[in-house]
Amino acid sequence: MTARPVITGIGVVAPSGIGTDAHWKTVLAGENRIGRITLFDPGCYPSTLGGEVADFDATTYADNRRLVQTDRWTHLGFAATRLALADAGLPEVATDPYGYAVTLASSSGGNLFGQRELQRLWGQPSRTVGAYQSIAWFYAASVGQVSIHHQFKGPCGVLVAEAAGALDSLAHAARIIRRGTPVVIAGGTECPLSPYALACQMRNGLLSVGDDPDRAYRPFDVSASGYVPAEGGAVFVVEDLDHALARGVTTVYGEIAGWGATHDGRHTARVGPVDPTQYARSMRLALDRADCAPEQVDVVFPDALGSPRHDRSEADALRTVFGPQTPPVTTQKPLVGRAHQGGAALDAANALLALRHQVLPPTAGLDQPAPGCELNFVRQTRGQRVRTALVGARGFDGFNSSVLIRAYQPSAGLPGQRDGSTNGPGGDGDG
Repeated sequence: MTARPVITGIGVVAPSGIGTDAHWKTVLAGENRIGRITLFDPGCYPSTLGGEVADFDATTYADNRRLVQTDRWTHLGFAATRLALADAGLPEVATDPYGYAVTLASSSGGNLFGQRELQRLWGQPSRTVGAYQSIAWFYAASVGQVSIHHQFKGPCGVLVAEAAGALDSLAHAARIIRRGTPVVIAGGTECPLSPYALACQMRNGLLSVGDDPDRAYRPFDVSASGYVPAEGGAVFVVEDLDHALARGVTTVYGEIAGWGATHDGRHTARVGPVDPTQYARSMRLALDRADCAPEQVDVVFPDALGSPRHDRSEADALRTVFGPQTPPVTTQKPLVGRAHQGGAALDAANALLALRHQVLPPTAGLDQPAPGCELNFVRQTRGQRVRTALVGARGFDGFNSSVLIRAYQPSAGLPGQRDGSTNGPGGDGDG
């Protein structure tokens, strides 16, 4: 229970770029990377826009034997994991396999692979699917394939909470660190861009049908009309601080200081108000476990769904936690689209990079806040002292997660430690 979980490596594979440098440059410049979907012809669908990872060559990151068994979603995970390990200065194959764990988030599984095989099943005389169908579209495929590829044999698992899953994976990684495994691969990627996946998302009534990439996805704005789907995400190396220092690590992006996971207890309705109670509670849990007062939070990266009623609910949740004067709030999802668990992972990456560079990136897709959504938005890139960042995410059908990330301070006490106790609110339990 005395281990401190810190993040020593980040791997980004997103429409904003491959690698943290390319991604961060896009974010700070506010460059929109949304466009018409090219992975298939979306012409017969009301929603035609998406965020795609341009110029992605999966063979750069995994051998063909593994690529033919897996979906593009897992290919993106291979790439992000390799980039994170390289960033952390860790080997791709562990010398101590049981000292490495994998706990990635997932939601919809291997859509493109499944689409192709189901079309074979119903559209070709053979009426068969390939031998790898059950592997490739399985929701735990990325966790399994990454652990096999890198020979990481510690406690592995998959977190399934739709868009909230990536934050849950970071929380679970912190718990695994405190239970004695020194290195955990966390985060998540997604690829929800296939006819099957798009049709599923259309059922939720939350997709934007706009055809202007610059205006289709506008969270908190008076013109908000839904989200634009996207692929990609981020993977992190979460490491026991003592382990990192012992091997001479030079960069610690931040420390997972607190987390909270709650559930609304109801399905996501297509109409009507959205109750902010449990989402606000997840934020309070994260702050409490980090022993962090609301006024100590320097920036919030919100879920930013882009649905007017969900945006108002999120703004209400933030005011419930922080009062009428919230910390600076910023979102970059309108630049790349909403990648579900991959999008929450990108928000965490942005929070860590803000801590690293002491810069707040500007809020994208916002001209005029909608009534009820008047928050303290970051309007332009600005240098600022950033010591703590709160990242929030909401998953379809009631999942809520929040993670408090704190800048690494060598002399700091344990996250959640109060009155000298080493077994306080930062322990393994969730609310």
